Amino acid sequence: MSKRIVVTGVGVVTPIGIGNAEFIRALKIGKSGVSAIESFDTSAYTTRFAATVKNFIPEQFIDKKKVKKMARFTQFGFASAKMAIEDSGLDLFNEDLSRIGVVSGTGIGGLDIIEEEEQTLLRQGPRKVSPFLIPMIITNMLPGEIAIHYGFRGTNYAVTSACASSNSAIGDALQLLRGGNVDVMISGGAEGSIVPLGLAGFCSIRALSKRNDDPQRASRPFDKDRDGFVIGEGAGMVVLETLEHALGRGAKIYAELAGYGASNDAYHITAPEPEGRGAVLAMEKAIIDAGISKEEVDYINAHGTSTVLNDKTETFAIKKVFGKRAYKIPVSSTKSMVGHLLGGASVVEFAATILAMQEGFIHPTINYETPDPECDLDYVPNTMRMQCINCAISNSLGFGGHNATVVIKKYVK
Repeated sequence: MSKRIVVTGVGVVTPIGIGNAEFIRALKIGKSGVSAIESFDTSAYTTRFAATVKNFIPEQFIDKKKVKKMARFTQFGFASAKMAIEDSGLDLFNEDLSRIGVVSGTGIGGLDIIEEEEQTLLRQGPRKVSPFLIPMIITNMLPGEIAIHYGFRGTNYAVTSACASSNSAIGDALQLLRGGNVDVMISGGAEGSIVPLGLAGFCSIRALSKRNDDPQRASRPFDKDRDGFVIGEGAGMVVLETLEHALGRGAKIYAELAGYGASNDAYHITAPEPEGRGAVLAMEKAIIDAGISKEEVDYINAHGTSTVLNDKTETFAIKKVFGKRAYKIPVSSTKSMVGHLLGGASVVEFAATILAMQEGFIHPTINYETPDPECDLDYVPNTMRMQCINCAISNSLGFGGHNATVVIKKYVK
């Protein structure tokens, strides 16, 4: 029998709140984190808004000298990890640090630093390019920085599977813990790519909403009038432990990470496979891995991007997995509030599910106004619902055809 793995710490940096308390309050009221971009001139862009992190002061989490040597995604992820570790109550002086690892997911990495240093190169020449350019932009620097700071000598690496990255990282952490390689894993993901080049790229691919006159209502998953996703930024990290280790130190336990499933569409670089076969396979693998029946699933945190293709394909996939019972399972999209955090998306949704499970509510899918005949499930529209969650799945589907699903259960001794 495989080891049981539990969640003992959560930390988030999101467009609707930094830290668990602020994040939970925002989820309950259906707060939108979307607003006009103010960090650079967007007048020439077809989309001029995003879900940005507000009031983030990196020096509150990171030494001032180190801040200057970290890309924005690393700052977000490091801050989230620090909050998660503090939340977990881990006493690192009494832990075997060689048995603690870090696996994080990032889709793009230090795009902000690439832009800055490319300008330096063009204006001042190669000798003026920062010696920290490469260490700052590579995706594995987030788990590396966390390990260096805390002295964690266990398994340490980064995962990149586009928008599924942090679910992929959490799934890898689950397998490492089950395999006995480590006792504790810090896992999650981060992204910080709301910069001119990043926005231009997503505008060119025609993936973003163009609702510039009403940005807070632009992210509208499953709504008939959706016209694209809203790019976001932020991070989340969780502390995962074997149940034996958590009980041994008397840890509080948020939930049990029960299963993980991954697949690929093998279809297209950006569009989902029309029949949703990859998403179906990931969900079914996760359910089998968790050792549960489909009847036990009582909530789905959807990938729910607010794009025409994703939402109808994911809806179809859910119905294919759960049959007629799909209409009885509440489904909601965290992205309706926080936008699409790319490589940081799935862990923030994982955290939202865990925190909602703890408090007995299901957060809404905001901006749901006009039903779409092709999206006909219970999307918990606009207002949170007080309801006990005993078993949930959280889906993430990424460019390149990557699919990753996790199963989360209420912890029972």
